[in-house]
Formats: sequence, C-alpha cells, structure tokens
Amino acid sequence: MGLIEELSSLDINDIGSWTRRVKVLMAGLLCLVIIFLGYNYIIKQQIADLKDIQKKEPQLKNTYLEKKALAINLDAYKKQMVEADENFSVLRKQLPNESEIPDLLIDMTQVGLSRGLQFEQIKPGATIEKDFYAEKLVNITANGRYHQIAEFISDVAALPRIINVANFTLERQSGNQEVLVLKAVTKTYHYLEDAYVSE
Repeated sequence: MGLIEELSSLDINDIGSWTRRVKVLMAGLLCLVIIFLGYNYIIKQQIADLKDIQKKEPQLKNTYLEKKALAINLDAYKKQMVEADENFSVLRKQLPNESEIPDLLIDMTQVGLSRGLQFEQIKPGATIEKDFYAEKLVNITANGRYHQIAEFISDVAALPRIINVANFTLERQSGNQEVLVLKAVTKTYHYLEDAYVSE
C-alpha cells in the first residue's frame, strides 16, 4: 500500500491503527508546525530584540566607561568644584555691589589727581545688565601730559576692582602742545545680588 493511500484511509479517532510510516510522518509535520510557530511568535521577536540590544551595546559601553571614569575621579571633581566655587567668590568680590560704585569713582578720581591730571568730567553713563552682573559706563574727560595719562590708566588697571578703559581718544589741547585731552569711557562692573542669590 502506497503512502498516499495510507494517508487517505487514516482514521483520526483511531491513531493506534496508523502505520509506523504515517506516525513518523505526522510526528515530523507536527514538529515542523511547532518549530514554525515557535520561530514566528517567540524566536523571531527575541532575535529582533537581540539585534536592538547589540546596536545599543557600544553606546552603553561608552556610557558605562564615562560613568566609571567619573566615579573613579569623583573626589578630584569634588575638589575642583570647591576650588571653582572659591575662585568664583574671589572674582565676585572684585565686582562691587551697586552701592560701592560712587566710592569706586572717588578712587579713580584720586588716582588721577595723584598723577597730576585735571578732570573736566567724570560722569556716570548707562548701566547694561548681563546674567549676574551689570556693566556701569563712566565717561571721563581729563587733561594731562602723556606720561601722566599713561600712569593714570596703569593705576586704574591695578585697582582691586575690575575697571576697563575703553573707547578712549587723545588730542592735543588747543593752545598747549604738551597737554593732552583724554576722553574715555570706562567700564566697571557690579554683581546683581538678586541674580546671584537665585542661583
């Protein structure tokens, strides 16, 4: 009897009557169905998940190495943060608060007078607010000899507070070729206490 004839005469309710060849064939087919279903519904998804994880692996390794380096150097970073905070405090102290600006203008005037300059004008200008500090512009007009003006600018730069001399011009005074007229805009800075506290 051929295999096709055996299959056509199968009795589903009486598996025990099937020939050995038919039982092996049916067991093989059942295994194939189980493998097919298992692959499509379980293994295929796991392979896709594995590929996704493998793609993320280099990034995860880099993140791990970065965090490991941070953990190893944590004490050094903490020390650097303390030093940075101390440096910032020192620099902040070089920025006067707004109430100290008039004293700073008096210091500039005294420095200039000690160098023999004659001031025609020291006039506060605009205030330009930045992130945590403000620029205060001061317009200066003064008369003096070249070396007196140079020494004045050097002395201003040496003051404990930060002052920049910018946008300056030197012209000869009419009627006196030895005297120069200095016209300058200085920038001094003061910190904004509210901005500093909010940080």
